[in-house]
Amino acid sequence: MNAQGPGQVKLENHLRQHLSLDDRRKMERSFEAISPFEFKNELIRLASEKSKQGAATLLNAGRGNPNWIAATPREMFFMLGNFALEESKRVWSAGHLAGKPSKQGIAERMHIFLNNHETDETSKWLRSFVEYGNSRGFPPDDWVFELVDGIIGDNYPEPDRMLTYTEKVVHDFLIREICQNQFPSSNFELFAVEGATAAMCYLFNTLLENHLLNRGDKIAIAVPIFPPYVEIPELHKYNFHVINLYASGIDNRGEHTWQYPKEELDKLKDPSVKALFLVNPSNPPSVAMSPQCIDEIAQIIHQHNRELIIISDDVYATFVDEYCSLLAKLPRNTIGVYSLSKYFGVTGWRLGVIAIHPDHVLNDKLGDLPDQIQEELANRYRSLTQHPEKLSVMERLVADSREVALNHTAGLSTPQQIQMAMFTWFALTEDGQRYKQQTRDICRHRMALLYEGLGLPQPNLAYCADYYTEFDLEVWAKHHYGDAFFEFLAAHYEPVDILFRLAEQSAIVLLNGGGFAGPKWSIRVSLANLNDEAYSDIGKYLHQALESYVAAWRGQESPNGLPSS
Repeated sequence: MNAQGPGQVKLENHLRQHLSLDDRRKMERSFEAISPFEFKNELIRLASEKSKQGAATLLNAGRGNPNWIAATPREMFFMLGNFALEESKRVWSAGHLAGKPSKQGIAERMHIFLNNHETDETSKWLRSFVEYGNSRGFPPDDWVFELVDGIIGDNYPEPDRMLTYTEKVVHDFLIREICQNQFPSSNFELFAVEGATAAMCYLFNTLLENHLLNRGDKIAIAVPIFPPYVEIPELHKYNFHVINLYASGIDNRGEHTWQYPKEELDKLKDPSVKALFLVNPSNPPSVAMSPQCIDEIAQIIHQHNRELIIISDDVYATFVDEYCSLLAKLPRNTIGVYSLSKYFGVTGWRLGVIAIHPDHVLNDKLGDLPDQIQEELANRYRSLTQHPEKLSVMERLVADSREVALNHTAGLSTPQQIQMAMFTWFALTEDGQRYKQQTRDICRHRMALLYEGLGLPQPNLAYCADYYTEFDLEVWAKHHYGDAFFEFLAAHYEPVDILFRLAEQSAIVLLNGGGFAGPKWSIRVSLANLNDEAYSDIGKYLHQALESYVAAWRGQESPNGLPSS
């Protein structure tokens, strides 16, 4: 085995089963220590080798990138682009050169443009989008000019946090789809960012730079969770003392509910726990926190830990019926993170937003910092304002995203923001609601096909998004064959054995649930990124792999999966 870059181990051409039992388990344990997204690269290589033999089609269900897109908002975007170019050329046209669009009278010119294209269905959608802004009281020329100048992208994003009217449209979406129309006392402030990935990086950095969290502080993470939320706090820069809140709830059949028992949530009563990080609905269980859990957290905050900071990543919210974020229940404590990537099929656009209420506990905490730290922070932000001590946490977040000195170039690119406004507005329409139901139906149908292929009843989980499923081999083994069978598995195999087995024998790539801080023997299947029929095949081949363990236990095969002599 040769090292292949940081944290990676690569198998040579011989297959895993040619190794001795001890060597094989040692090799497998080396993969358990790295990120599942790095581990998947080795599984893809093995699955590709199997696929090249012509015996199987590579099926990579290890990524959450959906295989659908929202088409209508994209059509609107491209039509708006054509109008914007006409506007630029109207101002100045010299060969390949055009001018900057002009605001005066632009709303009327847009009206004429749409009338000239009224036979095009897209023009009706674009007209409705513009009229939505008018109905919200946006000055017509200002509103249309923001769209046109934004899509042309000829200016730095201004304001630096988010375009004025675009922010209001996206806010409408968040209130309806993420907060179930529960309005706080005033609007959230939004910061358009390069997806949830950038949001996480910016938030961790600003919390640390402003001493709202300090190196070594105690934080809680609701697990299982997207691995970066586990990996970032362990970096030397942060070195947080991490307390895991396990979604260890089980039903009366011993099956996972992926909810948080009271004894887990009670860990938040400790006021030395400064922050809670969660993905809700969760990744990979794909289950939203129940209203009972949310109420319990609210009670704990009000009675025991009033300054707790919550960062809630709600990327899968639209896949759950009647979803309501902690952002709505606890706006004073929660920072909301939302990415458009999964719902609208825009992972390549990098569209995300951070939401913070103006009356946030963090703004109070800034004012309570010791004088020495206040002076340090005043020096950090002095180039921005004559009164740096008055900067809110959101203003600091924006500035920190560009290392303060480049604050004037902060903000997500303006064409991306215009596309974001179109996606979120579309979601508010009747057709957008039908689109939402389509995306849910796709995931639920694939879940049914997967478990039909497995020969197992489909989980019937409350508050489930069905975007992923997390299958726990330990629960399956004990439920169907008893403790003795699982003891045999644990004695002869590593938890990732089944992933190698599926990649080598069936060209299927799944991820290890342990890499998400989930149950050690669980595996994650993405239900979003492959065609429907693939999930029947994955279920069938997963069933065969499980049966091979049963056969080995019964003495029909040796533990490495080869026929016994």
